[in-house]
Parts: sequence; C-alpha cells; structure tokens
Amino acid sequence: MSLVRKRSVTIRGHRTSFSLEDAFYDIITSIAQSRDMTLAGLIAEIDEGRDRNSNLSSALRIYALEWVRTDTKTTP
Repeated sequence: MSLVRKRSVTIRGHRTSFSLEDAFYDIITSIAQSRDMTLAGLIAEIDEGRDRNSNLSSALRIYALEWVRTDTKTTP
C-alpha cells in the first residue's frame, strides 16, 4: 500500500500543495508526459475544472481514475 505524500507545485503564479498516494502521482505524471505537458500545467488544468466543493487532491485522484478507465476501454 502506498503512503500519502504531500507535494507542492506552482500554478498560475502561486504555490499550492496536494496529498496523493505514489500510485496516483505516478499516473498523473504519466498523463502529463503523454500529453506533452508539464506536471504543473496539467495540475492547473485539473484545478481550474474541478468542482469548488472538492479539494485538489480528490480532483487529481478522480482525474487519474477516469484516465485509467478510459485508457483500458480503448485497449483490446
């Protein structure tokens, strides 16, 4: 089981932090690489689109989960 780690990133000119398990963080970094984006750019995009009633960490987990679900549907 992966421990939750606190991480920081600068988005839109300010520092913010989020807490993710290594497995989710690895997925998020892989998504950024596959989309040819910086990690901060992807996190900013997810942050901008998230429901303001949820926190950034939860939004990142949901984004990673949806990415994996979508990816496995297209894999034969």
